[in-house]
Amino acid sequence: MAPVNFQFRRTLMAGLTAILAASAAPAESVHGIAMYGTPALPHDFVSLPYANPDAPKGGRIVFGNTGGFNSLNPFVQKGTVPWQWRHWGYESLMGRSGDEPFTLYGLLAESIDVPEDRSWVEFTLREAARFADGTPVTVEDVIWSFETLGTKGNLRYRGLWGKIAEIKATGARSLRITFNETDRELALIAGLRPILKKAQWEGKDFTAGVLEDIPIGTGAYVVENFEVGRYVALRRNPDYWARDLPLRRGTRNFDEIRIEFFGDNTVLFEAFKAGELTIIREGNADKWANQYDFPAAQNGDIVKSEIPHQRPSGMTGLVMNTRRAPFDDWRVREAMLLAFNFEFINETITGGAQPRIASYYSGSGLAMSSGPATARVQALLAPFADELLPGAVGGYVLPQSDGTARNRAGLRAAVAMLKEAGWHVKDGQLRNDAGQAFTFQVLLRKGNTGMQTVMDIYIRALKRLGMTANVETVDNAQYTARVSAFDFDMTNFRRDLSLSPGNEQRLYWGSDAADAPGGRNLMGLKSPAVDAMIDTMLTSQDNLDFTAAVKALDRLLTTGRYVIPIWKSDVGRIAHDRHLQYPDYLPIYGDRSGFLPEVWWYQAD
Repeated sequence: MAPVNFQFRRTLMAGLTAILAASAAPAESVHGIAMYGTPALPHDFVSLPYANPDAPKGGRIVFGNTGGFNSLNPFVQKGTVPWQWRHWGYESLMGRSGDEPFTLYGLLAESIDVPEDRSWVEFTLREAARFADGTPVTVEDVIWSFETLGTKGNLRYRGLWGKIAEIKATGARSLRITFNETDRELALIAGLRPILKKAQWEGKDFTAGVLEDIPIGTGAYVVENFEVGRYVALRRNPDYWARDLPLRRGTRNFDEIRIEFFGDNTVLFEAFKAGELTIIREGNADKWANQYDFPAAQNGDIVKSEIPHQRPSGMTGLVMNTRRAPFDDWRVREAMLLAFNFEFINETITGGAQPRIASYYSGSGLAMSSGPATARVQALLAPFADELLPGAVGGYVLPQSDGTARNRAGLRAAVAMLKEAGWHVKDGQLRNDAGQAFTFQVLLRKGNTGMQTVMDIYIRALKRLGMTANVETVDNAQYTARVSAFDFDMTNFRRDLSLSPGNEQRLYWGSDAADAPGGRNLMGLKSPAVDAMIDTMLTSQDNLDFTAAVKALDRLLTTGRYVIPIWKSDVGRIAHDRHLQYPDYLPIYGDRSGFLPEVWWYQAD
């Protein structure tokens, strides 16, 4: 990020001198930082391009969640928290733009300094930065937050702490973080670490997860009241310190945000139709087309909005736990994919309106190319030839059925693959050579009616193969505990992926995360090749090498047959009260964090 402070000469000696000078020269404070290149917005930008700087303040918006909650501390491992809360009540040193792959601008920090190699980062706090109780944000708060979250916080925050060699104050409002490994993304990750108030936790156990101990944040919203299992009501802080900051201008416009809780999506949808909720996201294209014709929608009180995006598909489907037999055998996982009659299931549930996810980064420039791997991708995969599964280098596409209910060709292919893996039908039951029956459990969260319908159809096909699959539905708390302990054979799966994947990939599929309780590597993936692709992503000095590493990673994940993919949404579908408005200009990430409700507003008649 630092500008070059000298002119290169054409002689070898001058070139070497310049290189040495660049490594030793101090960095220059800037207003933002991009993973590659430079920030798109100038230092004097007025507002984010997808925010309306003149948006009115006021009104309320009411969301619906399924399940419940038993904690309002989103920074510890214990408890179930409304997933939106950490985005609305807490802030970090830098804030992300949803219209760039990965660019941060100053939030609690007014500037950021990094050397050319990004071996350290220095932040200077804004003098006006305040917690919700009006007290100033100090360097001591920042250092305490990094250490506490890194050693006692939720697992999502712990990875960074092990990569910090030193964190120290360099002035009354500045601090420097020095890293112990080469990783261009670490400076940006540090900029996104939430900052909490140290004094609040003196004499208290930060990890206890006591419901009444709500961390004090710096965000625009605070908890006004709540009732366990029923609702959480948030109000906009009238003294919010950053309301006129360019990064925040035209955002955080609602006076009240409320989250109502329901047992399942069916009840939640009925509550929306009855006017108890003012906004809802719809993931089913068929339902969007055919079930939003209730009176409030017909008379115009409810509006249907579609929000396009340019982000990767991510992965949605059913994940298989490779820590357990029989899913530790890739041939069995391939058979499960062959038996999954996607075309018929998709037609039954979505009317065939939503295309299937083809790979983890499909729909973006980071997706694996069709056919054999070429050039840089092939070179990255070559050292791991002995461990690669079929299709990783030669090319791979998901099995496709003829769309009929019976899927005979798919089941025949599945039978052949199962035989190769040592499974044979005896007396109507699929068994291995040791006589063990092929039985497994599918763990689902109560209220997940969509995946339950998928499983109802899928199980009928599995029975024809001689398998016994049992679906077990549990409440939120049990589901979280079971998944955290990897206590499942198969469960539903969702990973949102960005246009600038980075260190979070270690949490999703890195070998070190495979056996860490509470981790996000649900499939139990341990692969030197995957680890190497992630390392390459994080150390690449240019976008071409970075893109090749992601494409290679996409091949490894897809051909690993860890997840049975279902459909993707090419647009975000949001139905809402007609008074709820959003800008005409839409960010490249579409309806993701930073868009709803951040840049929406209430427009009175």
